Amino acid sequence: MSAAQTHAWDLGHGPTGGIMATRASGQIGQPWIVLAEKGGRGMRVSLYRPGDAIDVEGDAIGELAGNPREMGRQLRAILEDLSV
Repeated sequence: MSAAQTHAWDLGHGPTGGIMATRASGQIGQPWIVLAEKGGRGMRVSLYRPGDAIDVEGDAIGELAGNPREMGRQLRAILEDLSV
């Protein structure tokens, strides 16, 4: 998770043990959320808009593969390229 650190997103553990990144949306209590969860050979990355329930499938925005450090770098690149 430390390889995914970026200034614009706060990182933590997701509800199912994956990685959850949050970013303020301007709406109190309704952040942008990106979840990276196990799926296939690596991790599936999904975007949740402000107000979306995270217990359902979000919009797929990428996949991560490789060793943990490489997957962290890939997640950081996805987060930095995301225009929200």
